[in-house]
Amino acid sequence: MAKPKYNPDQLDKLALYENVVARFPDIKRKGAKNPYTSVNGHMFSFLMQDGVLAIRLSKQQRTEFMDKYKTEQPVTYNTVMKEYVSVPGELLQDTDRMAEYFQMSFDYVSSLKPKPTTKKN
Repeated sequence: MAKPKYNPDQLDKLALYENVVARFPDIKRKGAKNPYTSVNGHMFSFLMQDGVLAIRLSKQQRTEFMDKYKTEQPVTYNTVMKEYVSVPGELLQDTDRMAEYFQMSFDYVSSLKPKPTTKKN
């Protein structure tokens, strides 16, 4: 299988995203063309094709995040991702601060009821 092709800006954002994910050894980055993380069958972060990182937060956390960083909910394939926020590039570059939000996202999604798996043992 051929490796996905990214433009230089996407490669930079991908590297920053991977740096954040690497701080959490129990969390594995998934997806070749569309990188994402998930827990209990729920996705909680993903890197869009335009290089924007989206993270999933609780309603209160989303509101606070969007007010603080003047950002919006991401839109992908003409669909608003309702529980997600778009991470500004300057925050993604601040790995320490970004790791705090990544942990918030992980904690929120971990509190959700696990999705049933379709994998057979």
